[in-house]
This record gives sequence, C-alpha cells and structure tokens, in this order.
Amino acid sequence: MEELTRFGVSMAPELLEQFDKLIARKGYANRSEAIRDLIRAAVAESRWEDENNEVAGAVCIVYDHHGNAGRLVADTQHKAYKSIVSTTHVHLSHETCLEVVVVRGRAGELKTLADEVTKIKGVKYGRLVLGTTGENLP
Repeated sequence: MEELTRFGVSMAPELLEQFDKLIARKGYANRSEAIRDLIRAAVAESRWEDENNEVAGAVCIVYDHHGNAGRLVADTQHKAYKSIVSTTHVHLSHETCLEVVVVRGRAGELKTLADEVTKIKGVKYGRLVLGTTGENLP
C-alpha cells in the first residue's frame, strides 16, 4: 500500500460546510479523497504554465457553419495535424456546429492553436480545456 502523509487544513466553518455539500453531491468517500482530487487537478493545470511541457486537453468550438468558418477551422486544424488526436463534429442546429478537438503536445503550441481557431470570424465560442497526459501525476 502507498505510504500517506497526514496534514491539517484550517478553514472557515462556512467554507467547510460548502465543501462537505460538494463532497456529498459528487459522491466522494471522504474529505481526503476530495482534497487529493483538487490537488491533482491543480498540479495538472500548472503544467500548462511552462510552454514546453507535454500536455493534453481539448479545444471546444461553436461556430456558424454558413460562410467560411468551417473551412477556416478545418484549415487551421490541418496545419496543426501533429497535435490533433481526434476531432468530433456535432450539428447543434441548422446554423450552428460544435467541434471538440482533442489535442496533445507542447503547452505553448496548443495554446497558440486554440487562439488561432477561436479568433476565426464566425466562431461564436472557443475554449481551451486544460488536461493532462497523466504522466508523473500520482
């Protein structure tokens, strides 16, 4: 079994009450597991700060498929094909599409890709969702 280290956390009763409600809603077994999960997420997201770190994530894009947006989004993706693991395209309505582009590579390159896609005229919403490759994350 993995060795664990115990430490104490002090917080305002109101914050602890809200945290306990979150724990119950999400189904954590206890506070310790919830805190470990929060720390893992913070460590994973901090890896995006160094542009050379190998990371993974997703770029979510909502755009008007009329006009040039779809073609320009595809062209931008083709230029970054080495960083793209998978793409899912969903028709939300007659006018609007959602694409989720799963990416892996250097943090700086993925941020640049997300910026290039989201600034395309006709893209109504774009967001880079930070993720992790899971490597070196206990």
